[in-house]
Parts: sequence; C-alpha cells; structure tokens
Amino acid sequence: MNVAFATAARLLMLGVPFAAQAQQQPQTDAAAARLREVTVSTPRGEVTPFNVPGSVDRVDGDEMRDSRLQVNLSEGLGAVPGLQVQNRLNYAQDLQLSIRGFGARSTFGVRGVRLYVDGIPATLPDGQGQTSNIDIGSVDRIEVLRGPFSALYGNSSGGVVQAFTASGEGAPRLSYSLAGGSFGTWRQSLQLSGSQGAVDYLLDASRFHTDGWREHSAARRDIANGKLGIALDNGDKLTLILNSVRIDAQDPLGLTADQYALAPRNAPLANQYNTRKTVEQTQVGLLYERRIDTTQALRLMVYGGERKTTQYQSIPVSAQQNPLHAGGVIDLSRQYGGIDLRWSAALQLADRPLDVVAGLGYDSLREQRRGYENYLGPVAAPLLGVQGRLRRNERNTVWNLDPYAQATWRFTDRWTLEAGVRRSSVHFDSQDYYIVGTNRDDSGNARYSRTLPVASLRYQATPDLALYGSIGRGFETPTLNELSYRANGASGLNFALRPSVNDSIEVGAKARLAGGLLTAALFQTRTRDEIVTDTNIGGRATFQNAGRTRRNGFELGWQHETANHWRTQLAYTWLDATYRDAFCSPSPCGTANTVAAGNRIPGIARQSLFASLGWVPPEGWRTGVEMRALGRIQANDVNTAVAAGYAVVAAYAGYLKKWERWEFNAFARIDNLFDRRYVGSVIVNEGNGRYYEPAPGRNWTVGLSGAYRF
Repeated sequence: MNVAFATAARLLMLGVPFAAQAQQQPQTDAAAARLREVTVSTPRGEVTPFNVPGSVDRVDGDEMRDSRLQVNLSEGLGAVPGLQVQNRLNYAQDLQLSIRGFGARSTFGVRGVRLYVDGIPATLPDGQGQTSNIDIGSVDRIEVLRGPFSALYGNSSGGVVQAFTASGEGAPRLSYSLAGGSFGTWRQSLQLSGSQGAVDYLLDASRFHTDGWREHSAARRDIANGKLGIALDNGDKLTLILNSVRIDAQDPLGLTADQYALAPRNAPLANQYNTRKTVEQTQVGLLYERRIDTTQALRLMVYGGERKTTQYQSIPVSAQQNPLHAGGVIDLSRQYGGIDLRWSAALQLADRPLDVVAGLGYDSLREQRRGYENYLGPVAAPLLGVQGRLRRNERNTVWNLDPYAQATWRFTDRWTLEAGVRRSSVHFDSQDYYIVGTNRDDSGNARYSRTLPVASLRYQATPDLALYGSIGRGFETPTLNELSYRANGASGLNFALRPSVNDSIEVGAKARLAGGLLTAALFQTRTRDEIVTDTNIGGRATFQNAGRTRRNGFELGWQHETANHWRTQLAYTWLDATYRDAFCSPSPCGTANTVAAGNRIPGIARQSLFASLGWVPPEGWRTGVEMRALGRIQANDVNTAVAAGYAVVAAYAGYLKKWERWEFNAFARIDNLFDRRYVGSVIVNEGNGRYYEPAPGRNWTVGLSGAYRF
C-alpha cells in the first residue's frame, strides 16, 4: 500500500465508529420514509438503480450543491466508483474526466465518455464533448453509467454521464446564491421556477469568476439555462430546453518536474505567449412525449446549437516557418444538431413482462476550422499572442445515423434477461480551402461503422440482493481534433487513424443493507487499435493506434443514511490498465521511446478512494468531512514520468433555516485541510516534458443563499 492509501486508511478509520453506530440503529418508520427509492433514466424508462443489471449511480442536485462552490462536476461526484474526474483549475481546458480508464488520454475536453444534458448530447458525433454548459445550480440529478451497456449510446461510449435540469413545481420560487473563496474566486446565480396549470418553468443565470491559483489562470464563465414544460390536453408533454454559455479563460499550461518543484504557481511560457481561450455556445432542444395507448409510447428529441472557439497557443515562431504549419491560433465555428426518435412498449412474452425499445438517432456537426499565426512582425522580434496571417482553412463535416433496439424480459419472478444492439455509423468529410505553394489539397473522407451488441442476465436472489452479469462491444472513432494533425508535420487530416474496438464483461452484486445500498462490480475490457497520443508538442497533439490494451478492475460503493441524519458514503476503485502490445511513442522507434508490453496506460490511477461522513438534517446545523485519495499516475506511455499519489481532506459546516415562505442557507468549507502539495492532473505525453498541472494548497469557500416562495 503506497503512502497516499496508507494515509487514506487512517483517515477512514475515524469514520468507522460512526458507521457502526448507524448500522446498529433499528430500522424505524421514519428511517424508511427518509430512504426513498430513487430512479435513473434508461432507454426503457425510469428504473431504480437496484434493478439495473449494471453499474449506475445517481447523485441528486441538492447533494451536488450542498456546501460547495457549484462550478465544477468534480466537486460533487467523488462518491461514484469508477469515475476519475480531475479539476485542472484550467478553465481553458475543461475537466479531465474518465470512466474505467476511457477518456484518460484527453489533453482537453472529454473523449471516450458520452455526455448528455437533458437528453441533448454534449458529446458531438465525432466523440468529443465538454462539461462547461452544465449548470449545477439548476441540476436535478447527475447519472453515471459504466460497463458494457454504455455501448448502446453509440460512438465513444466508454461510459455515460447524464445531467438533468430540475422542473419547476408549485408557486413561483425566486432564489439568489452567492459564494466566494480563495484566489479571487466568486460565483453568483439567480433562479426563478414554478408551475401553473399545465405549464412548468425554470430559468437560471449564473456568473463565475476567478483570478486563479496559478499565474495566468484567470477565468470568467456566464451560463443561462431554461426549461419550459407544457402538458397538452391529450396527455402528451412538450419540453423546451435552452442553454447558453460564454467562457473567457487564460491557459497556464503544464509544468516540467523541475518547474513544479521550484515554483508550482508560475506559468512562464503562458505569460510569454498570452495563451488563452474564448468559447461561446448556444443550443436549444425540444422533447415531445406521447402516450399512444396503455402499452406504447413515443419520444422525439430534436436539438441544435452553435459553438465558437478561439484559442491562442504557445507555438514557437520558428515552428510556424514551415509552410505546412497550421499556425498558433485555432479558430473554430461549429453548428450541430440532431434528432432521436424512440418507440417503447410494455408487452408480454410467454405470459411474462417484455419491455421493448426501438429507435433511430441522427447527429450532425459542421465545422469551419481556421488557423492563424500567433504573432505579428518580423521573426527576429515578433509581437506574440496576437492573431497573424491565415495558415489553415477547411470545412469539416461529421454525421452519424444509428438505429438501435433493446428488450427486457422478466422470464421468471427472479430472472431477467436484457439485450440490445446498436448499429453505429460515423462519417467524416473534410474540404480543404487553404492550398498555397507546397501546401497541397488535403481534402478527404472516412467512414467508420460497427454493430454494438450487449446482453445481461440478472438474478434476484432475495428482495434485497441482486446478482448480474453483462457483456458487450463498443467502439471509439478518432475525434476531429485527433484527426487534425499528422505526426510527420504534413498538412491535412490524419485519416490513417482507425477506430478502437472494445469488448467488455462485468459481474456484480447489489445489496440493500441496514437501509443503505452496497454495490460491487468486477470487470474486464479488452481493446484493439487503442487510440493513443503520438506527439504532443507546442499545444499540438497527434495520435496513432497502439494495438491491444486490457483494463481489469473492481469497484465498491456504499451509500447509507440513518434516521437521525448521519450520512456515510464510500467509493473504491482498483483499475489495472496496461498495454498488451509494444509500440513506439512518439513514432518512429528510437532508443528511448519504445513502450513495452505491460506498461501502464498513462492518466489512470491504479487505486482511488472517496469517503465522507456528514450530519445532514433537513434543517439546522450541518457538518461533515470528506477524504479523497488517488494512487500514482503515469504521465507518458514509456512510464518514465509519474505524478505521485495523494490523499486530501475537506471539512465543511453550514446552517439551513426554513421560515414560512423563506429559506436561508449558509456554509463554510475548507479544501485540502492539511495543505498537501500534489499534482492535480497530468497532460499525457506532453512532448516537452510539461506534464504536470499542480493543485492548490489549503483553500476556503463560503456561501450564502436565500429563496422566497410567492
């Protein structure tokens, strides 16, 4: 056991007496009332997590907001096993999110994991997603699905994260929330919600600002979110969803090991090039739900949006003298949209319940990509961090058309068989409009398609114990960003990249014990043609296929709350992710860049642990402690650079008061209570050795909110 997990074990022991005391309490009617059964969303409808034949967790919005800043998903998802979500404290690059090792290679944004917000994909059809438009202040719940059944969501579904906005209820409710903390950080939000007759509504707007812990890491983010529901006279339901986000963020970049050791808050290269990113996104979705008869229903989701991104990178002026170079400023304009039509029916087979779902999904992305030099003036004395000459101009199109079907048959009182299939086809097309001198026409197209079957068998051993096994196949195409550059310096897209294909198997158990839920899962995923980083220099990454990989893992989760409001949470993950074939990173092979078979896949911790103990009554004083521990993480494929493991502790206290139509909530929180110095995340295979993104030391947050029900 390494130092981080030895520390974690000692901290966890502090909670054992409280947990033991909680389990010894009799199960009263009050306790049963508090431990209400919650549901998660599946293609066949709402199902309790206990009845899902796979690994799925639900985190309620109130828990996401409780005594937290309410800016990043990383704040409130620690209790989900198998999910590794790291806050880079770099709002130009989004969170680093992976599920069972899928997505760990991402240098920015989210890859390998499907993201949805109110049913609208936050992952584009090429497989690249982002979490920046998720408004925690208006979230009803977050659901995280892991394992073989993730494949039914299509391309790049190593796991699925879904966020759902709350629906307005009752008389109009107006609330205001303000929070602030270390490093010039503050957030404020305003929300109006309610319902009247057949209409329910929720409108929320928030602004977040931080000066940043490191140099050159200031950021501002504005989010507006709206949801309008209309119940029609014939029983149908229409839901309109609106979302808009704007981000202006400096990029502090990564540090070398020496830079991290000497001055972890510095950002010398970022200051020199004024690296930064601006994002503007607006999207709208319309959901129509119709009940055909007592056994059949239709669901139609239509959505569309636009996202504009401008990013200034730290590309040396000398590198841009190559006539094939695309410059140091990325300018993207993306229009996206799609439709999902789903039919569901509750039928009978051999006089036993049979639930059937069939649907068709279509998503499209149209991207205008331009590249500019990041300087003006002579090469010998340039003005850096400004937009210069045009060096790249292309239009890229991606679309997918995916039919899918799923059936669940409870063929005895205790046995349930579930199976599904999706045929996923993803089409890429690139039209090059920058044909200058030796920079030739790099237009091209590619098509990737796979049939993705899944199946599971569930056995209800007792009313409080369920066992299951599941198996499935998934695949992951290269994203447009992964196709954007070639390792040999040539212009044009890297259509030589192949999609990776994975086969997963999982066995698990779920048990309701003493009013809590205990879950355990053992899994293995074998992947061929794994997509890995080839080169990553100057903010420009290229990718290659690396043969076979294998991920063996174990997850354990525990959720419990007593009648007198003590809440215990535990999530442990062991994940052994290794390469099965040797290859070279970067290519071609040399004396020091051979990745041996058996090397660990970078960006993935072998062990992670989250534990929390809190006293959380519905009103009055509240308090709690949290502990997070993460094992060491390899930073490159050759396993010569590593970020050490760590364990950090947070403590919080607050007071909640309800008085007539008013509700007030105040809290104070300290993160990294013992001022531990550690690396928060790594930039995988960064070619200049700038792998490390340091985390802050001890920091504080305070918040106050008030709400009035008219």
